[in-house]
Amino acid sequence: MISSDFTLRVIYADTDMMGRVYYGRFFEYFEAARSSMLRELGLPYTEIERIGIFLPVIESHCIYLSGATFEDILTIRTTIRDLPRAKIRIDYEVIKQGRELLIAEGYTVHSFVNSNGKAVKPPKVFLETLKSHWKQSHE
Repeated sequence: MISSDFTLRVIYADTDMMGRVYYGRFFEYFEAARSSMLRELGLPYTEIERIGIFLPVIESHCIYLSGATFEDILTIRTTIRDLPRAKIRIDYEVIKQGRELLIAEGYTVHSFVNSNGKAVKPPKVFLETLKSHWKQSHE
């Protein structure tokens, strides 16, 4: 298992007329946290794409438990629980700092494709990098 925390402060543009973070923004938060995690691991998207591999989202899901408002500080905990095969699932928990309140949770599933859009296996460098950072879930 690999886990990483990404923190952001809600900006006014992220909120709707009710003053709450617009629901679609959570998928943008997921993307920012996922990109940050891959960068931390040494697998920035630019490097993955440089070797001709792309990771399109083929499934996404989010459950909203509570709202967030302007200036809230959110931590998006991003977790890879299983090594990828043909695809990779990444889980997210959005936690409002202060009361440590879980306000949303979800996941995205990504396929590995080449520059022609054909599904491929995860590249060796991708798997080796994940394995080098892997921790057992009980640790």
